[in-house]
Amino acid sequence: MNWFENPESFQSFKEYLINYSGLGRDALHIHIALLIFVVVRLVWRRKGGWLLAWVIALAATLGGEYLDIHSENASTAVFSDPAHWHDIWNSMLWPTIFMLVGPWLEPKRAGPANQVETGANPVSSDLPDQPLE
Repeated sequence: MNWFENPESFQSFKEYLINYSGLGRDALHIHIALLIFVVVRLVWRRKGGWLLAWVIALAATLGGEYLDIHSENASTAVFSDPAHWHDIWNSMLWPTIFMLVGPWLEPKRAGPANQVETGANPVSSDLPDQPLE
């Protein structure tokens, strides 16, 4: 299915999602952007994953708006630019917040800088590792 060549099929798909889910258009934008963001973040758990998930959610949002504008031009039902910016704003608000806050929520990784060493042998603070007196 090539939505760029047949924008009416994209609108039909959106109408199907709206009718099937019972969500409004604004809520559909929000849920799809969040779904894309979370799936990418879960798949890409390495460094830079928060930014990558945000960029892919933004690309999907802009692509969806491009398809909306393209289909509007084909059907002569043109919406105003503020309506399109409203869709982008709705879609990207929570992915942006998660991208900014998410790295602070990750636990610190244990590394050589976080381990206490004395001499050549690391010492644990667990009781079973202590010598009996």
